[in-house]
Amino acid sequence: MAIDWTKIFNKYKGQWVALKSDEKTVVASGKTAKDAWGKAREKGFKKPILARMPAKLIPYVGFGL
Repeated sequence: MAIDWTKIFNKYKGQWVALKSDEKTVVASGKTAKDAWGKAREKGFKKPILARMPAKLIPYVGFGL
């Protein structure tokens, strides 16, 4: 099932985010993956999920081979 990250994207454009295992709850963010990871670890999250939110959304139609 797809997860809607629209609210996360709108708030954290261009940043790295550390998410809880539910893949919806942001526990930390930063300009780099290392920043987001370190902040999440300081808050007690041992294995956060890291994702980078794009600076802007670019539509894509089709497929690539």
